[in-house]
Amino acid sequence: PELAREALGSIETAGRQALGDIERMLGILRAPDEAVQVDVQPGLGQLETLCAQVREAGLPVDLAVEGETRPLPSSLDLTAYRIVQEALTNSLKHAGKARATVTVRYEDDALAIEVFDDGRGVTPAVASASGGRGLLGMRERVATFRGELEAGPRAEGGFGVRARLPMAGDARQA
Repeated sequence: PELAREALGSIETAGRQALGDIERMLGILRAPDEAVQVDVQPGLGQLETLCAQVREAGLPVDLAVEGETRPLPSSLDLTAYRIVQEALTNSLKHAGKARATVTVRYEDDALAIEVFDDGRGVTPAVASASGGRGLLGMRERVATFRGELEAGPRAEGGFGVRARLPMAGDARQA
């Protein structure tokens, strides 16, 4: 029953996000050209804003972007943003008095994301038992791109999330 609840929760979240995307697209299609007001879909371009919001909520965050930035397919861009958003949300909820660092690295064939905090940490089992679907959602998002995700307590303390999202040669074009 618990796994079924988690699966249904993930389906609900994905469905709501897809519905939001469809509603935005329908709004664009219905609106006269001069009246088109497109909501900006979150992506890595909004990471500084996200980090500022998390700082205002009480978690100091450092952001580093490494490598040559380049346009990403919108689905990959959104997925990368959501991974950082969820990892920071988890840090805010579970880390206590802590600091967080976010590193986004543009590699030749992949996008690497690291979000670490130095807080009290929490095990993945405790995180999933808390009723949230954050780690499960991250795993599903990363699996969509056949990527890799590591999430868990760090030896030096705190909690870490590492994701690597491969970019096929043709996926580099936006």
